[in-house]
Amino acid sequence: MKQSHYEARFAGVGGQGVILAGKILAYGMVNFEECQAIQTPTYTAQVRGGATKVDVVLDKKHIEYPRTENIDFFLSLHQKSFDIYFKDLKDDAIVVVDPNLTPNIPKDIPQQVFLVDLVEIAKKEMGKALYAAVLAVGFFAGITKMIKEKNVQKSVIDNSPKGTEVENLKAVKIGYALAKEALKRKEDLVRLTLKDIDKNKL
Repeated sequence: MKQSHYEARFAGVGGQGVILAGKILAYGMVNFEECQAIQTPTYTAQVRGGATKVDVVLDKKHIEYPRTENIDFFLSLHQKSFDIYFKDLKDDAIVVVDPNLTPNIPKDIPQQVFLVDLVEIAKKEMGKALYAAVLAVGFFAGITKMIKEKNVQKSVIDNSPKGTEVENLKAVKIGYALAKEALKRKEDLVRLTLKDIDKNKL
């Protein structure tokens, strides 16, 4: 783990799989990175299609408070979840959004923003939008260096619904590859699509 304390939030709407993303990350950190981790999911009253999020608090030694207060990484897969859960972020936090489903982002935010076609890539490469959240975990691993890619893969194998392991592992690889490309960019606002990675290297 790169930092002693880290806070991440994955947000979307019901049915997009963000709760699984938090579970994969927290499980991987505890079991393979020798780190403390707590995940806290939040659902709105309307579960299917309603805004939802999972907060993950990571600490090398001890988690004193299980809630997020100063978020280092925020991902949104939908405008609804962005509008509700874009708060408590550090000025230097990493912000990742799917621009096709989150088109309205304030222009004056201080954070670095990555626009990534996560849902479209999930549909084209894995056949279902649900895999977008696992793509996001791969992207998180690659962009933050908080967890090794191999450890995300181990966590995916242990936590994926039976029969989805292969596609989820593919999603991790694509997300990680997108992050590697993102790190090469110097802009404050980075735009990434499937065309930005070499699929032959996956």
